Amino acid sequence: MSTQDSSSTDDTNSSAPRKRRRMRALLFAVLVFAVAGGAWYAYDRLIGQYYVSTDDAYVHGDRVPVSPQVSGTVIGIQARDTDYVRQGQVLVRLDPADARLALAKAESALALQVRSVRQDYARVDALDATVQMDRAQLAQAKDDFARQQRLRQRGMNSQEQFQHAQTAEQVARAKLALDQAQLAGARAAVGGTKLEDNPAIRQAAAAVRSAYLALQRTRILAPVSGYVANRGVQVGQQVKPGSVLMDVVPLADVWVNANFKESELSDVRIGQPVSLQADFYGNAVTYHGKVLGLSPGTGSAFALLPAQNATGNWIKVVQRLPVRIGIPAGELRKHPLRLGLSMSVTVDTHDRSGASLTTRKTGSQPSAASGVYSGQLTGARKLVRRIIAENRGDAVPAHGGS
Repeated sequence: MSTQDSSSTDDTNSSAPRKRRRMRALLFAVLVFAVAGGAWYAYDRLIGQYYVSTDDAYVHGDRVPVSPQVSGTVIGIQARDTDYVRQGQVLVRLDPADARLALAKAESALALQVRSVRQDYARVDALDATVQMDRAQLAQAKDDFARQQRLRQRGMNSQEQFQHAQTAEQVARAKLALDQAQLAGARAAVGGTKLEDNPAIRQAAAAVRSAYLALQRTRILAPVSGYVANRGVQVGQQVKPGSVLMDVVPLADVWVNANFKESELSDVRIGQPVSLQADFYGNAVTYHGKVLGLSPGTGSAFALLPAQNATGNWIKVVQRLPVRIGIPAGELRKHPLRLGLSMSVTVDTHDRSGASLTTRKTGSQPSAASGVYSGQLTGARKLVRRIIAENRGDAVPAHGGS
C-alpha cells in the first residue's frame, strides 16, 4: 500500500468520530432549546401571563404652590429649599404697615357708623315723641274749632275767630302728617333690626373684616406639610397675588404613574396588587402597592402637540397608557420616595374581577384640602364685637323695630 492511500484511510477513520460528536452536540443543543422553549411556554401559560411589567414608570406627587393673597414687599423668608415645613407654618412675611393703616381706618369708620346709627335710633324716639305731641295739639285744635263753630252758629264770635280756629286745626293736622312721614322714614332706616344687624353697621363691619384679613395675609403660611422646593422669592421683592414664591411637596402622599403598552393592559384591573422597586434603593426595597386607576387617554392624546397621523407617511407606533399606582403610607414613611424617581413595576393580574375604569363618584369630601385659612377671621369677629360694644352706649332703641 502506498503512502498516499494510507493517509486517506487515516483521514476517513478520524473524521467519522468528529461527525458523530458534532451530531451529538447539535442534538444536545436542539434538546436544550426545546426544553427551554417548553419551560418558557409552560411558565408563560401557567405564571407569566398573569404578570405585566414595565420600567417606564416614575414617581408623581402634588406640588403645592405658595402664593401671596395680597400685594406687598417681602421683609422675611423663613424657609429654604429642602426644609421640612408643617401646615400653617409661616414661610414668608410681607411688610404689614399699609395693612395696619387700612385696618385702623376701617375700625374708625365702624365706630363712627355705630354712633351715627345710634343717632338714627335717637331720632326715631324724638320723632315718635313729636308725633305724640302733634296728636295732642291736633286734638286740642279740633276742640277749639268745634267750639268756635258752635259759637259762630249762635253769633257769639267773630268771623276772624272762627277762621283762626279753622286754620289752627288744619295746621295741626298738616304738622302731624309731616312728622308722621318723617317718623316713618327714620324707622325705615333703622327699623326691623338690632344695632348689630343694621345694614350700615354690617357694611362697616365687613370693611373691618376685610382689612383685618389683609393684615393676616401678610403672613404667608404653608398650606400643607411637606418639603420646600423651587424657592424663588427674595427679601425686598415686590410680590402680588398669583406669583409663585415656592412649592411645598408632601412626600407622604405620592403615587407612581406606570406607562404600559396598550397591548399589555387588557387584563389590568383596579385594585390588583403591584410590586415596585425604585432605582434609588435598588433591589433591596420592594413596595407593595395596588392599581388605583387607568388614565382615560394615552400620553400622546394629552400632549401639547398631539401627533397627526392623517398623512401619507404613517408608521404605527404602539401607544402607552398611564396607570396610577398607590403605595402604602407606612412603606413611604420607612423608605421615602422623591418626585420623578424611576420605578420598576410588576402588576399581578390573577384577580381580573375588578373594573378597568373607576365607577366611584366624587363625594362631598374633597380629595385635597387645607384648613390653614379657615380661622383667619376669628380675630376679626372679636374685634368687630368690641368696637360695637365700645360705641353703642347705654341707650337702647325703644321704637327702632316698630
